[in-house]
Amino acid sequence: MARRTEPPDGGWGWVVVLSAFFQSALVFGVLRSFGVFFVEFVAAFGEQAARVSWIASIGIAVQQFGSPVGSALSTKFGPRPVVMTGGILAALGMLLASFATSLTHLYLSIGLLSGSGWALTFAPTLACLSCYFSRRRSLATGLALTGVGLSSFAFAPFFQWLLSHYAWRGSLLLVSALSLHLVACGALLRPPSLAEDPAVGGPRAQLTSLLHHGPFLRYTVALTLINTGYFIPYLHLVAHLQDLDWDPLPAAFLLSVAAISDLVGRVVSGWLGDAVPGPVTRLLMLWTTLTGVSLALFPVARAPTALVALAVAYGFTSGALAPLAFSVLPELVGTKRIYCGLGLLQMIESIGGLLGPPLSGYLRDVTGNYTASFVVAGAFLLSGSGILLTLPDFFSCFSTTTSRPQDLVTEAPEIKVSLPKEGLEED
Repeated sequence: MARRTEPPDGGWGWVVVLSAFFQSALVFGVLRSFGVFFVEFVAAFGEQAARVSWIASIGIAVQQFGSPVGSALSTKFGPRPVVMTGGILAALGMLLASFATSLTHLYLSIGLLSGSGWALTFAPTLACLSCYFSRRRSLATGLALTGVGLSSFAFAPFFQWLLSHYAWRGSLLLVSALSLHLVACGALLRPPSLAEDPAVGGPRAQLTSLLHHGPFLRYTVALTLINTGYFIPYLHLVAHLQDLDWDPLPAAFLLSVAAISDLVGRVVSGWLGDAVPGPVTRLLMLWTTLTGVSLALFPVARAPTALVALAVAYGFTSGALAPLAFSVLPELVGTKRIYCGLGLLQMIESIGGLLGPPLSGYLRDVTGNYTASFVVAGAFLLSGSGILLTLPDFFSCFSTTTSRPQDLVTEAPEIKVSLPKEGLEED
């Protein structure tokens, strides 16, 4: 079978998009809806909000910190067996969590074991998808990540319904059964046959070059700050609304409203990322800024109408930034280094996922409400959007062509530029 020199922009790649759709639903859809369990865990174990927040925080951190392991294993064995193994671990963690008698058990089962399974599923699948698409990459990534918004819309009230009928232990058993579908998603993965570039080198050479690549390092810092505040509403919005005397079911429904808006935002953003000329980083900065502003305004809103409007705004903008965050990376490092680059990025930004929820819970324990929690979360996203301004070509003039490496090679070969195919040096 002949090896392609460029991604096919379709073919079996659409099946990979479908697999990534369900994987994003079963990983981040579950994480986003886990705030429904938050109140139950506080009541069941009699612990403070900050300590309970570590459950989801450890899960997010392990998923991201362990991504280089999933990337390295996928490079050696291929993404299919790695993702299928991750699905088994994710389901096993939820299964064991249903027998927990302390928060430590939940830290180990959901945080460590399920988090390890998520680490083996998400990064290899997104990297495999990026290898299939070039000019349609933002749209393909957006469609794949709509699974997060759709599942968040369905899972939040569904989990609340499960809790009312089966309590939290029975509910976790059923979440374990859902997570086992990750195995079937992994079986659909098949990397494209692309010609290898000997200049890329092995994993160690790629890691060394990435650690000396200034734009990649700045982008990693930006996403780490964004990640610190990104998940706060999905973990603490239900508890915040209950502090405002909302009933649990309407509070969970507001998460579903945000999830529907998130779904629309991902599709629209994916289409705009491919259609609007200029660097995708500009759109990413716009959506990140708007997400930070909407987060900071949550404590101000008290009327149900205002809270619904903010949920719609937050859902759309937070959903819109997600596919672009993954689309920018291949432009910085090239598709040949995407497995290593995505794994390293996820590992470093796990710092934000680890510290964000406990910090939010700590501020709630100190102040007695979630006002400071949402304001600080918004400030983290605004700080990340500021760093995005420093990436290459951000302030370059708009033109009819994009700044992607493939376009630069085709249309302006006489200009000396820094290309991912030729190295990772800055301009």
